[in-house]
Amino acid sequence: MNKKVLTAVMAVSMLAGLGVAANAEGEKIGVAMPTQDLQRWNQDGENMKAQLEEKGYEVDLQYAGNDVQTQVSQIENMIANGDQLLVIASIEGDSLGTVLAQAKEANIPVIAYDRLIMNTDAVSYYATFDNYLVGKTQGEYIVEALDLENQDGPFNLEMVTGDPGDNNVNFFFGGAMDVLQPYIDEGKLVVPSGQMTKDEVATAGWDTATAQSRFENILSSFYADGTNLDAVLASNDSTALGVVNALAANYTGEYPIITGQDCDIANVPHIVDGTQAMSVFKDTRTLASQVVEMVDAIVKGEEAPVNDTETYDNGTGVIPSFLCEPVAVTVDNYKEILIDSGYYTEDQIQ
Repeated sequence: MNKKVLTAVMAVSMLAGLGVAANAEGEKIGVAMPTQDLQRWNQDGENMKAQLEEKGYEVDLQYAGNDVQTQVSQIENMIANGDQLLVIASIEGDSLGTVLAQAKEANIPVIAYDRLIMNTDAVSYYATFDNYLVGKTQGEYIVEALDLENQDGPFNLEMVTGDPGDNNVNFFFGGAMDVLQPYIDEGKLVVPSGQMTKDEVATAGWDTATAQSRFENILSSFYADGTNLDAVLASNDSTALGVVNALAANYTGEYPIITGQDCDIANVPHIVDGTQAMSVFKDTRTLASQVVEMVDAIVKGEEAPVNDTETYDNGTGVIPSFLCEPVAVTVDNYKEILIDSGYYTEDQIQ
């Protein structure tokens, strides 16, 4: 086992001796979420809160409005109020080192949720979806939809990814580009804007309006002459929505394939009507259930269940992780995956 992984596991196994209770009754769990502006974080937070409360935990759920200092203050309060364990979806992966040093000093274990918290040895575990597979799935969808194995092209591609401070972007973009780059090298895919690096295609805060503004500039600069845009690699649904909005206002060519992620309620109607081709679904109920299992194990002084001890290095070593598997959603399967499963009702996506 990797030395850093072993150290983290040993540290968690010592928690029973550091005063962590052996059962959930009365134990307080701090859950720090980045924002309520994106619907997926509301569902993440509420799903986790409900499942933890079912187990008998008291839950301190806080949303930080995408403001780093607010999140730091909320975590400081959780530590001061005696929370036994922290589950944190960070706004910026590098912004929490100082406050998490306080958590470590207080013997409070930390689970990084969905976004890896970087450059701190206070993180005990990481729970997320297989983010490389998310990007790979998006890239493979574009390859299949354009039939790149059999068509010469060239097809025009543009890319929109997320916040440069979010470590997940490295995996989303990396997974997609591992699939798409060979076709770019071959000339079957071309990027008229020339914007192809992660930094060039980033979207601060995953913000829809920011993505829309950038894409409007791309359309006016490279597609105003009637050039067709064939595909857009959008790393998530908030950026995909920005692309859809920009296209509606500024584009008259053949409609492109647009990817996404999260199956946000604002985007599902676009999947149904064809203005967004697909989204990668990450069932927050599944991730919440896994985090509850991890919390339970840690509170009891046991090893939390993990299935990856190699991939996610936060700068201080590899963090033991549990990766849930994402699923591609299209017009052909959205009812089965989103409606029949009870994630949404039919009325919600009209």
